[in-house]
Amino acid sequence: MIVVRLITHNEQTAWDNYVGTHPDASPYHKYAWLLSTEQAYGHKALAWIAESNNQIVGILPSVFIKPPLKSGKLSSLPFCDVGGALANSDEINQELLNTALAYCQQNNISVFEHRQSIELSKNTPEVLDNANKVRMVLTLPETSDALFTGFKSKLRSQIRKAEKNGLTSSLGRDKKHIDGFYEVFSRNMRDLGSPVHSKKWFEEIVSNYQDNMIISNIYKDETVVGAGIVLFNGEHCAIPWASTNADFNRLAPNMLLYWSLLSFAADNNFSSFDFGRSTPGEGTYKFKQQWGCEPIALDWKTFKQGQLLPEVASTGKGKLRDTVEQVWKKLPVNTSVMLGPAIRKYISL
Repeated sequence: MIVVRLITHNEQTAWDNYVGTHPDASPYHKYAWLLSTEQAYGHKALAWIAESNNQIVGILPSVFIKPPLKSGKLSSLPFCDVGGALANSDEINQELLNTALAYCQQNNISVFEHRQSIELSKNTPEVLDNANKVRMVLTLPETSDALFTGFKSKLRSQIRKAEKNGLTSSLGRDKKHIDGFYEVFSRNMRDLGSPVHSKKWFEEIVSNYQDNMIISNIYKDETVVGAGIVLFNGEHCAIPWASTNADFNRLAPNMLLYWSLLSFAADNNFSSFDFGRSTPGEGTYKFKQQWGCEPIALDWKTFKQGQLLPEVASTGKGKLRDTVEQVWKKLPVNTSVMLGPAIRKYISL
């Protein structure tokens, strides 16, 4: 008999033990992601487990996000590419999904977002041909030397170019690395016309993930010109945030940023590196493809009033969004940092 129930924070170890061994788990499935959403933004985290004979056989993390004057939605998971249920079978997966939908109905929550990745065993060419979004994953060899040797000569020369331009990298988890990351990240988000996450969000990520994350800062002399964060789960890692200062892009900081993190992963026994979400054929897809990544289809579903909504391919930005972005790009960075988090905390993508 399968029993599905909500768990409390004191059961985090059992949750993470299951996530750490599931073949389709991502770093975002770790309980640290739920804790960070609560502590940084005050959202309510709901974590269901399915049990059989007192053993966990499935999990479903979710976060309730309620903007002012709106009914809110349940998201599994917000602020990342991969969430949703993990289970020992399709039947248990469906039971967890049914439980979340029933919770929404009982609590007048109209929308439920279920953002899974296609299981590796089901990631067929036919599935990929019909995928609007994919995550790009690189299989890592045992050492960074083997990884570098396997790159095409053009990619190797781009990495060396960054080093010849006087760029250096630094890895860490301390306040200096958080500050350096946020300086570059907040500037980049302003340049993109997008509200930025709060600095507290990243401080909570570092606090809750602890040794299961690393920050890379790329320097030109004393200035941080690139930065990224990688999260770990078992043998797998993912990079949810990477940014560069556009004023220094001619020096190729992006290449050294990714190389610093990839080489760390390869030399620390990680078997895969998730470069994150892309649209097949677009610029970010091609950038990730050059590193040797392979696409894995994302399976995002949205339910409204318990009914599955049809998937709609992105058709670009609307006029209102484009106008808001153009205005946001003109804000001083400090102003965007003050205003952005109050908006960003309610945007689940």
